[in-house]
Amino acid sequence: MPEIFNILISLISILISMAFFTILERKILSYIQLRKGPNKVSLMGILQPFSDALKLFNKTFTLPTMSNFTLILLAPLLTFFLSLIMWPLLPLSSFNIIDSSFNLLILFIISSLSVYTVLTVGWSANPKQPMV
Repeated sequence: MPEIFNILISLISILISMAFFTILERKILSYIQLRKGPNKVSLMGILQPFSDALKLFNKTFTLPTMSNFTLILLAPLLTFFLSLIMWPLLPLSSFNIIDSSFNLLILFIISSLSVYTVLTVGWSANPKQPMV
C-alpha cells in the first residue's frame, strides 16, 4: 500500500510541476515579446495554470453529428493514462519506482501505443472527406 501511495504522490507532484513549467514558459515568452505575461490570477500569476485548467474544463464540448461519443471521450483519457504510466519507468536515479531490466523497452512500447489513440479519435469522428 505505501508503494502505491508513493507512486500517486510522485505523479501528482509531476503534474503540478508541469503546470508551473507552463507558467514559466509563458512568462519567458512574454518577456521576449516585451509584455507582462500572465499576471491576473494571484501574486504574479502563480495560480494562472490552475485557472486555465478550470477554464478548459468549463468549455462547451462540441461533437460531430455522426461521431462515436464514447471513443472520442476515452481516447484522450487513454493518452493521459499512458503518459502517466511512463513516468515511473524513467531511470532518473539509482532509486527507481519500478525496477526492471526492461524499463527502456517498456517505455518505448507504451509511447508507441499513444499513436493508436490519435487514430481512434480520427476514425470515430466519421469525417466526410474520406468518403468523397
